[in-house]
Amino acid sequence: MKQQIASLLEAATDQLKSEGFIPADHPIRVMVDNTRDKAHGDLASNLALMLAKPCQSNPRAVAEKLIAALPDNQIVDKVEIAGPGFINFYLAGESSAEIVADILNRRAQFGTNDSGQGRKVQVEFVSANPTGPLHVGHGRNAALGDSLCRLLEANGWQPTREFYYNDAGAQINNLAISVQSRIKGLTPEDDAWPADGYRGEYIIELARSYMKGDQVIADDREVTAKADADDLDAILEFAVAYLRHEQDLDLKAFDVRFDVYSLESSLYSDGLVEATVKQLVDNGFTYEDDGAMWLKTTEFGDDKDRVMRKKDGGYTYFLPDVAYHKAKFERGFDRVINVQGADHHSTVTRVRAGLQALKEGIPEGFPDYALYQMIMVMRGGEEVKLSKRAGSYVTLRDLIEEAGRDATRYFLVSRRADAQITFDIDLATSKNNDNPVYYIQYAHARVHGVLNRLAEQNLSYDEAAGLAALGKLDLDAERELMTQLRRYPDVVTAAADALEPAMIANYLKDLAGLFHSYYNSNKMLVEQDDQRNARLVLSKAVAQVLANGLNLLGVSAPESM
Repeated sequence: MKQQIASLLEAATDQLKSEGFIPADHPIRVMVDNTRDKAHGDLASNLALMLAKPCQSNPRAVAEKLIAALPDNQIVDKVEIAGPGFINFYLAGESSAEIVADILNRRAQFGTNDSGQGRKVQVEFVSANPTGPLHVGHGRNAALGDSLCRLLEANGWQPTREFYYNDAGAQINNLAISVQSRIKGLTPEDDAWPADGYRGEYIIELARSYMKGDQVIADDREVTAKADADDLDAILEFAVAYLRHEQDLDLKAFDVRFDVYSLESSLYSDGLVEATVKQLVDNGFTYEDDGAMWLKTTEFGDDKDRVMRKKDGGYTYFLPDVAYHKAKFERGFDRVINVQGADHHSTVTRVRAGLQALKEGIPEGFPDYALYQMIMVMRGGEEVKLSKRAGSYVTLRDLIEEAGRDATRYFLVSRRADAQITFDIDLATSKNNDNPVYYIQYAHARVHGVLNRLAEQNLSYDEAAGLAALGKLDLDAERELMTQLRRYPDVVTAAADALEPAMIANYLKDLAGLFHSYYNSNKMLVEQDDQRNARLVLSKAVAQVLANGLNLLGVSAPESM
């Protein structure tokens, strides 16, 4: 509906340009927002305030001109000027009723659009190194990344879900040495235990599996253990596959899948890192100082130049990132989004600077980033810090097993990515209206419960008759529900644009609240046919939108609870 109002205003500005009131060369940017108070209309625009200066007129006079130039339409009941020149739109009741028919006609497709025009977007998320179980931070990453893919798909994009991880280097070597130490009977309390060794119980499980000669199958590899305690390379290969398999199981339990797995080691074996370094050197953006090679990132907005190759010849972490994103660009994606923790904030400028230094026409804002804050887990009013199995952190599996997939996914995207989350296990497992995911799912189940009671009361439901009678629904609660339903497509668009699934979570909570209030105050299965059918049609539309929105978050919509 926002877009329809925006189109009306754009037509009005075209008319005023042709009359010479608005300068012909002045760019027009129409913004339409929901009003905070429905007493002031359904939608509002500040366009008149934005045009006052170029039109050399006061905002209210511009607003009057715009209103007079609006094309004839059937979606606006009345238009008013508020304050210094805001234009408030009151939508016709018929337009609210039409949205219900649209919902029941389009079903699962309601709220989707083709603004992405089938363009390809790559979303890299989770990307956990295979050194241990996934922790709750990885869980937030997974919930956010997968929901973003669902949102982008709903907006007409073709997402590719990608998992990138380091299968070599110091952390992986420490993993192999830790497993070998367990095989040889050492414990973290022994003096001979490696200083940087991993201490969780999963290392014991891994060591036992290796010595039994087990076979493990991960989504991107398959390895059979050699059961040779002295073959560190074989231990390393098996350990990576074992932990990748565990990660896959956790992610499948979380209803998260990936299309592509990329390995940091391949950037070296395929020569991409060396080719990237040569290109940066040839372009004149590097220099040697104190035995290290530096990249002139200050020429691209960084606060200081950065070391890309250390004195010992090894590369700093951001250099392979530049090579990786160069490869992403060359793979032909129209857009690339990285979902990473807020601790990667400093990486953004460096990677983008390195890409610009390649001089390959890569857009300045490439790639996009969705950075998220970390999580505090609470139980019984106290912070939960440790998992016995992981040894040093709460795992994603811990949360799924305690709170369930639905509550875990909802809670992990229920706030803006840049806001910290306190995950209260007691709240997430409660079966009452204080638990937002229970509150939303219960609203959906309530609708189906009403429909199931029709036969018990010897009543019928006629959807066509209900749609025809929607205009007779004149309660404030009914109008509020239809107004909220009409907002859903705009929220889906806005959430994708902002890379914020939390907007969907908050919308659903508000819609569920309106429905619960309506349900508690009004009888659904009344004797009067038109009123009963109309209320059931409205309720079914609410249930459909709740189901559609929950699906975007990877949360189920049960029909009974």
